[in-house]
Amino acid sequence: MNKIQINLYDILTCISNAQDLVSPRLSTHNQQVAYLSYRLSEQIGLPIDEQRDIFFAGLIHDIGAMSSKEMLALIEAEPMSVNNHAFRGAKLFEEFKPLQYVSRIIKFHHFPWAHGKNTNYKREEIPFASHIVHLADRICSLLDSNRNILTQLPDILSRIREQSGSVFHPDLVDVLSKLIPKEYIWLDLTSKVPTKMISEVQLFNFFTSDIDDLIDLTLIFSRIIDFRSRFTATHSAGVAKTAEKLAELAGFSPHECKMMLISGYMHDLGKIAISDDILNKPAKLNEDEFNEMRAHTYYTYHLMKPLSQFKTIISWASYHHERLDGTGYPFHVAGDNLSLGARVMAVADVFTALTEHRPYRKGMNFENTKNILDNMVADNALDGSVVSLVIDNFQEINSIRENAQIEAAKQYKSFLSIA
Repeated sequence: MNKIQINLYDILTCISNAQDLVSPRLSTHNQQVAYLSYRLSEQIGLPIDEQRDIFFAGLIHDIGAMSSKEMLALIEAEPMSVNNHAFRGAKLFEEFKPLQYVSRIIKFHHFPWAHGKNTNYKREEIPFASHIVHLADRICSLLDSNRNILTQLPDILSRIREQSGSVFHPDLVDVLSKLIPKEYIWLDLTSKVPTKMISEVQLFNFFTSDIDDLIDLTLIFSRIIDFRSRFTATHSAGVAKTAEKLAELAGFSPHECKMMLISGYMHDLGKIAISDDILNKPAKLNEDEFNEMRAHTYYTYHLMKPLSQFKTIISWASYHHERLDGTGYPFHVAGDNLSLGARVMAVADVFTALTEHRPYRKGMNFENTKNILDNMVADNALDGSVVSLVIDNFQEINSIRENAQIEAAKQYKSFLSIA
């Protein structure tokens, strides 16, 4: 039961698409960089496994960016702090074995060629693949969506050639010149879903079958989600571990408990699409801001929907703001249509929000938490049997939640210190 087939392309596309929702200016940028990186590596004739690593690196190359403002700045220019997000992105994935080399590519994807002087950094070899992603990233940043792509190509090539040797590897500039006459590449690049224009199936068929790999990967995703705001920097860790314990107490199988843990890590994925100003607002949200925040579960559902093998996990993660009386959001799932897993996730989310410390207030004690949970049961919002599990096992569950968030806080502090 610990085996589950995971297509890494599908799940990396999920998080990449979430980043692209931050701003219309970012739309398809990650996919464009992945597509062009692949075409460059294909033209060179690199082995398919290297092409895949370069493609994946392009897909998540800006994963270490902490805000929409930072992501937009990276597209519009290469600021002095440009390597910070690359180092952070590499840090996220460096311990996830299937993507360890991808993390190295990401780490150095803004290092200029510098006439061959930048081959090492602090005794660590800079992969040639990083220079491929760097070139693809800069080209995609030069694209003007308001002009015909084919008309832009001569000027783009001229601008890249001006920096051949100083910024870009000259061999790669020569490879680019061979791609310029191939119209289909540039029309593919500016299509709605550039990566879907690639027919090389081996690029996408990269699987892992261990559910523990998926847990490790979604833990990384939870950090990408939570670290965008200091107010919720450890929230998903608390929800995930709380939900896992509640599932165990409710009689779920060990495999289902792992599925619940994954759901907890992914439940706020849609918050990546919410503006930084709203996520970081210490005061009460106004009506428009609250309505934007409420949309996050809708985005969680639709971002994860293509992961067809995760149907149960998706419903548990996406329905955590639904209520038994049908007045929750955004789908108004009610009563018997709301699975026990979704009810567990809803209780775990509320419990964690009440008991966790935030920068602007301390977490609630047992009595206050119990009163609020009981009132929500009385209002037919939360499942009374699941809430009873929390009340009857409060100290144990709260300790699990607290320890998970202490560890997440350490990771957050380490993440912020990377430069």
